[in-house]
This record gives sequence, C-alpha cells and structure tokens, in this order.
Amino acid sequence: MPSPSRAPLALVVSRSNPQVGDAELARGLAAREDWAVAMAWHRFAPMILTMAERALGSKSDAEDLAQDAFVRLLRKVATLEDSTKLRSFAYSVAVRTLKSELRYRKVKSWLSFSGPETLVDLRHSTPDVEGRDLLRKFHTLLDRLSTRDRLVFLLRRAESMTIQEIATTMDISTSTVKRSLAHASSRLSRWIDGDPALAELIDTRLVGSVE
Repeated sequence: MPSPSRAPLALVVSRSNPQVGDAELARGLAAREDWAVAMAWHRFAPMILTMAERALGSKSDAEDLAQDAFVRLLRKVATLEDSTKLRSFAYSVAVRTLKSELRYRKVKSWLSFSGPETLVDLRHSTPDVEGRDLLRKFHTLLDRLSTRDRLVFLLRRAESMTIQEIATTMDISTSTVKRSLAHASSRLSRWIDGDPALAELIDTRLVGSVE
C-alpha cells in the first residue's frame, strides 16, 4: 500500500478555537471539513509528537509517526461512538500507530541480522557527547524489551498515565499492564545497574517501581 502523501507540518497547523468542543470537532472530521482537519492537528499533534519523540528518540521520526497517526485518525473517526471522547480516541490511535512502528523496527532488525536501529537523533538530544551516548544506550536497552512492555513502560514513566488509562488506551487488562510494567522495570533496572554511567544518570529506584 503506498504511503499517504505528507504535507509539511507547518501547512496543516492553524489557530485552534477552544470554544469548539471535541464532539463538534469529531463531527467535522467525519465530514472531512477542512477547518476540522486543521483544528484537530493543532489540538492533538503536540501530545502525539511529544509521546512519539520520547518513545523513538528522534524528532524527525516522531513527525513522520504523528502524520501517520493523523491519517489513521481521519480514516477511523467515523467509528467513534462517543464523540466527546475524541481526545482519548486520538491518543489511542497514536499509541497503536507507535506499536506498529516498534514491531516493524524489531522485525526489521531480526531480518537484517543486525542490532536494533539507533533511535536517537543526535541533533535533538542532549548537547554534550557523553549525554548523547548515554541516551543512545538507554534507547538500546528499550529496544531489548518486547513491544508491549516498552509501550507500557513509556506510557507510565514518560507520559505519567495511570494503570487504568494505559489499559484503556492499549485495550488490555489492568493486570496485564501491571505485569508488563513490572517485567520492563525489573529488566531495565538490572541492565542499568550493569552500566555504572547509566546508573549514575538514571534513578533505578524509579525505573524499578511498579506504581
């Protein structure tokens, strides 16, 4: 399937009207109204871009993923039963898009018989060489987790979502979220403790917590 065409981000951003509620915006999106498409991007893109950049370590990759997620949102918005929940629906679509991307990268690394791809865009991370190297190491550790464990960990630690919010967003049970978080936290803590430089930078007590 050919990739959808992408307009430069600046061309689809417009000034959002806070008086337009999510329900009205959802109806506008379903009708493919130009104002609704521009407003939805302006309203939801920042949170999607932030989440994607934290997960992928690259601003450019995050921008590509955000646009892919937005295309999916436009395709699926007509299936939204409760139009007042457009924001959570948009976030769920973005998480599913990110999940697909992480799975694709993992399969690609297996098929190429090479290590995981470096997910850090050095132009947009910490300015010092040592900090960039440590950030790269941490993303390499994230690559070693399963896709579900990685997403659960990032949504809890980077996005500060509750266990219930993660379960709803990923369409899994709260017990599954807790198991994935405990598994990811335990493995990351062990790996980080094995690298003194990373252990000095990252508080493993926080990483290892399941709450």
